[in-house]
This record gives sequence, structure tokens and C-alpha cells, in this order.
Amino acid sequence: MGTGLRNARTARGWSQERLVREIEQYARRHVTDVASTASLRVYVSEWENGKRNISDRYASILRQLLGITDSELRGDPSEVVLSTVDGYDELLSRIDSASNVSQSMVKAFNEQTELLRTMDRQLGASGLVDQMTGHLAALEDALNFAVLPSTRRPVALALAGASTLAAWQAIDAGAVERAWRHYELAKRAARDAEEPMYLAHAMAEQAYVLCEAGRPGLGLELVRDAQRTIGQGGSPRFRAWLYAAEAELCVHAGMPDDCHRALDAAAASIPPGAEDRDPDMLSIFLNDAHLARWRGNALALLGDDGAVNSLYGALEVMDPSFVRAQAGLHADLVQAHLARAEYDDANKHLRKARLLASRTGSVRQRRRIDLLSARL
Repeated sequence: MGTGLRNARTARGWSQERLVREIEQYARRHVTDVASTASLRVYVSEWENGKRNISDRYASILRQLLGITDSELRGDPSEVVLSTVDGYDELLSRIDSASNVSQSMVKAFNEQTELLRTMDRQLGASGLVDQMTGHLAALEDALNFAVLPSTRRPVALALAGASTLAAWQAIDAGAVERAWRHYELAKRAARDAEEPMYLAHAMAEQAYVLCEAGRPGLGLELVRDAQRTIGQGGSPRFRAWLYAAEAELCVHAGMPDDCHRALDAAAASIPPGAEDRDPDMLSIFLNDAHLARWRGNALALLGDDGAVNSLYGALEVMDPSFVRAQAGLHADLVQAHLARAEYDDANKHLRKARLLASRTGSVRQRRRIDLLSARL
């Protein structure tokens, strides 16, 4: 009963006492009442031991603090609950409603995805679980009852974009099974939309789940399959992004020469100039500065002295609104300075990385920072 809460709490490295403090801080920020400190300590213990059910009010608070869904919080098995369709009249009503999905509604769906993307990169994913779950449910419902391709394709495309964002947020929150399911949904939606770029994007990001699960070789195969999926198509910026992803996976697969070739291919493909967003794939942000960070990350993992210059160059021009990316960049600098036995510099960037990761509630960054900290 309480294993979901316990697992989410420990994944963040929080004690029960820390969770109690976080609940109290949440209550103060949102001007809402919660039980006393002593009572909350009892509640948390009883929730985790299955002696007390988590009320809906506390469940809402815990989901936002821990970045998990309701089923993950309560330890229920992941399942899809289907609504019962009461006869043909109800079915036809849903189909008619879906057929009336207009371009303005699709635009509203995409604007909601964009808002969630902006909030995610600045504040982190943990507080967005409920909003993202509801957003995906609305998109899936619209797609499930849309009949004709002219109606399905724009909705499917919106769902593909939202699902990959939800999947990356789940990776950041340490919910890898949820991330995998979201990527599978994104791939199905991209096929429905007949959009190879969106399919390739979901495949390449899904490769990171495999890499972090200890299968970088399999992840690398998936990235290269994504490259074959678009062939000579796709925008130049997106092709550069795929090469950079390939380079990172090559590092983890122990293939340094392939990593350098992929980085060179990325540099040759990326369009010149400061513009970083791909108009054909709005989730892609990549320019020379971002690529310098990616190169620095790869070189740092390889123990190459050239990593430090690339990373400091990227740090100077990084958009301050990309808070989680800043945490990753400082972690990269820790890695690079450790390779040069520059421990004072490594400690300085470790402190900054930990602070930024705490601001966004990133379990993924926290794990990496803990591993780096153990080497100091």
C-alpha cells in the first residue's frame, strides 16, 4: 500500500522528517492547512506502512512534491482504466465530438504543451505531474474517437509532442517505467500522424532510458535506427541533434572513435547562428553553444582535457531559464575537473549543481551528483 510513497521518497534521498518539512513548506506557500508536525510524522509513517490511507488532499500535495502519478504514489499496478461506453448513442456522441476538434482546439493543446515545457525547464517536472496527466488524457481521448485522417493527424501530432515531453519529465523524476510507456505512446502517435521526425525523436530519447538502465549498446542501436527512420529527411538542426545523441551513447557504449565522428557530423550539420529552436520540431533546442556543452559532456566522460574549454564556453552563453540544463552543465564541469585532479574547482561546481538540481527536484541529476560527490 505505502511502497509507492516510500520508493518515491527514497529516490529523492529524503528522510521521513524531510518529507514532513516539505509538506509544511508546501502548505505555507499555498496558504493551506495541514496537520501539526507531530501528526504529520505519524501520518507519513502510517502511510508508508499501509496503516493509513492517503486522503485525496494529501495525495495532491505528495504528487506535486515527489513528481509521481496517483497510481505510483499509492503503489497500485500501472493500468489503463477504460470508461464503459453505454450503447451506440454514447459512442456516436464521442465520435461526433471528436470530429469537431478544430484547428483552434489543436492550437490550444499545443499551447498547453508549450506552457508545460517552459515550466518544466525553469521549475522542474515534479510539480507538473497532475497537469501533464490530464493533458495527455484529453489528447488521447480526442484521438481515440477521431475517425478520419484529416482529424486524426493534427491531434496525433500534438499527442506525440506532449508525450515525449511527459516522458522526459518522467526520466527526470526517476519514473523510468512511466517514461518508457510515454515514449511508446509518442511513437504510436507519430506513426498515426505520419511524421517520421517525431517518431525518430521519440526513439532517440527513449534510448536514454536504455542507457541509464545499463544497456547503452542497445540504446545506441535505437538512436541509429532513428537516424535511418528519417534518412535524408528531417531538418538540419534535428539531424545534428541525432548525431549529438549518438555521440553521447557512444561514450557510454565504450566507443570513443565513433563518439568523435558523431560529434564532427553534428557540427557539420547544425545551421549557423544563435537561433536554437527548430521550427519543425519545437522540442529541439540546439545551436553551437548547446553543441559545445554536448561535446564537453562527451569529452569529460572520456577524460579528455579539451572538455573544460568547451564547457566553460557553453556556460558563458547558456540561457539562464534552462535551470535543469544548468545543473547538468555544472555536473559536467565537476566531471571534467575531476579528470584533471582539480578538486577545488570540482567542489565549486558540485555545490552549484546540487543547488540547481534541488530547485528543479531532479532525481536524475541528484543521482549523478551523488555519484560525482563520492569521488571527491
